[in-house]
Amino acid sequence: MRSFQELTVESNNWIEDSLTKVFDEELKDDITVKASYYSLLAGGKRIRPCLMYYSAKMLGVDVQKVLPFAVSLEMIHTYSLIHDDLPSMDNDDLRRGNPTCHKVYGEGIALLAGDNLLNRSFELIFQEVVKDNSLALAGATMARLSGIHGMIGGQSIDLSSEGTDIPVETLYELQRKKTGALLEAAITMPCYVGGKTGEELELLKKLSEHVGLAFQIMDDILDVESNSEELGKSTGKDERDNKSTFVSIFGLDGAHSKLNAEVEGCNKVLGRLVELGYNTEELTTIVKFLSERTF
Repeated sequence: MRSFQELTVESNNWIEDSLTKVFDEELKDDITVKASYYSLLAGGKRIRPCLMYYSAKMLGVDVQKVLPFAVSLEMIHTYSLIHDDLPSMDNDDLRRGNPTCHKVYGEGIALLAGDNLLNRSFELIFQEVVKDNSLALAGATMARLSGIHGMIGGQSIDLSSEGTDIPVETLYELQRKKTGALLEAAITMPCYVGGKTGEELELLKKLSEHVGLAFQIMDDILDVESNSEELGKSTGKDERDNKSTFVSIFGLDGAHSKLNAEVEGCNKVLGRLVELGYNTEELTTIVKFLSERTF
């Protein structure tokens, strides 16, 4: 069985070159394009493209047909990080081990860089839909999961909840949307692209819900237990901003217990996929890494 690091080498080789070419060459000197690339090409674990790549391989969907959606998703994710780091949001100075976009280019250009990545991401998707209108549902799903019904909706709950003790149900809704929605896009997009909208889609939706919650619970734990050098981003933010998290509500031991429950949920879904004849080895490795990571 290959390690997570070995898996990401393959998935990064699949996507990285395309990420360097998302804007036309004649725009390379534009300050907003430079700021967009600064954040887009800053590295990171590339979890979402990795999940999309191995989900597609498991389902037998052509990874080259999925590639534009992985590129678009990574652009959407990066735009959300740029905006999330702004002083009007989380006010962060460090991202992926580097100064945040607004610390390098200023708040105005950082705002434009995020907008630029978002708009260009959907331009790329529409180009695919024009060539093959069977991909329209995939594009519409990406838009829904990144909008007010998904990631933006979660961020809205997050900002409006600062300084208050929110109910557990609201915490789960917040994280299913803010963190889980783009992970759902990553894991399920190959179903929409490949026309597999039966039991496989429902199982992968369920898997993504467990993965998203496990990812966020581990983030909450690392915000307390780790440091900025290891994570490549600021720690202690949740306590600083008086945010409700899985740690603040359940305590560290309780958060670890919740994490284990979500991992168990992942494994049950993966087991069902095995019963259906799918090879889940790579996805199992990724889930294991996400639940045990230290950065």
